Amino acid sequence: MENKQSTKPNPVMGPLIPASIETGSVRKNTLWRKFVAQRHLQTMALLGVVWMIIFNYIPIYGLIISFKEYNIVKSIAEAPWVGLEHFRELFADEDLPNVIRNTLGISLIKLLIGFPLPIIFALFLNEVRSIRFKKTIQTISYLPHFLSWVVLGGILATWLADIGIINNILLALNLIDKPITYLAEPSYFWTIIITSDIWKELGWSAIIYLAAIAGVSPEMYEAATIDGAGRFQKMWFVTLPAIRATISILFVLAVSGVLNSNFDQILVLRNSLNDSTSNVIDYYIYQTGIVSNRFSYSAAVTLVKAVIALILLLIANQVSKKINDTSLF
Repeated sequence: MENKQSTKPNPVMGPLIPASIETGSVRKNTLWRKFVAQRHLQTMALLGVVWMIIFNYIPIYGLIISFKEYNIVKSIAEAPWVGLEHFRELFADEDLPNVIRNTLGISLIKLLIGFPLPIIFALFLNEVRSIRFKKTIQTISYLPHFLSWVVLGGILATWLADIGIINNILLALNLIDKPITYLAEPSYFWTIIITSDIWKELGWSAIIYLAAIAGVSPEMYEAATIDGAGRFQKMWFVTLPAIRATISILFVLAVSGVLNSNFDQILVLRNSLNDSTSNVIDYYIYQTGIVSNRFSYSAAVTLVKAVIALILLLIANQVSKKINDTSLF
C-alpha cells in the first residue's frame, strides 16, 4: 500500500524525510533554544522546584510515623506499627477542645477583620494623588513586615509592660486607674495577637491588590467619570469588580490556612499566665512533638490538620467557582 505520509525535501538528508518527524525535530530545537535563551530564569525556577521537592515532598514520607511508635534512636522502618492509636489518643485528649477553640477563634477573627483591611487600604491608597505622600505611606506600612517576630515580640512586650508606653498613655488620659500587665491577662491575648498581626502585615498584604488595581484599564475610569461617578462609586463599581478574581483566589488560600495561627507570633508572645487562650494547634504540636518527644503523636496531629486544611481548600475553591467563576483549579 502506498505510504501517503507527507514528505518534503531536506537539503542534507534527502527528499524523503517525513514532515512529521522533521516538524518534531524543529519543535525540540526551538524549545531547546528557548531554554538556552531563558537559562537564567529557568535556573531560578529549577532551584525553586528542587527546594519544594526537598522541603515539601520528601518530608511527606515522615507522616508514616503517625501510624507507628517512633523512637528517635531507631529508624522509621524499625518503628513498630500501632495503627490508629495516636489518632484515638488525640480525640480523647481533654486539652483538644480548648486548643481548637483558641485556634479557630484567633484565625476566624483574623480572617473576618484582617482579610478585608488590606483591600480597603489598597483602594484608598490608590486614590492618593501625591506620589511622594503615597510612597511614604507605603514605606511606613511595609516596614513592620521585614521585622521578625522575635524583634517585634520584644517591642510589644516592652510597650505592653506595666511600665510600658501603653500604660503610661492610658494613665495620663485617666482611662485606667492602675497599670495593666497585658501579656499576663488571658482576656487580652486574642486582641494583642490579632491587632499586632494586622499591624505587621497590612501594608505587605496590600501589595498584590495594588498590583491588580494597576492593571485596571484607565478607559473604565474615564467612562465612569463621563457617567458622573465619584471616587467612591469608581472604587465600588469599577475597581472592586476588576480585582474580584484576585480577591477570590486569596480568600480561598486564606480559608485553607484557617488552622494556622502564626506559630512564631504565638511562641514569642505567649507565657504560662495566658496559656488558656494562647494554646493553639501549632503550639500544641510543638509542645508534644519537640518538648515532650512524642514525635508520632505530633505527626498524627499534623496529619489531621493537613487533611482538614485540604478539605477547607476544596470547599472554598468550589464555592468561589460557583459564585465568582474563579478558582485555583
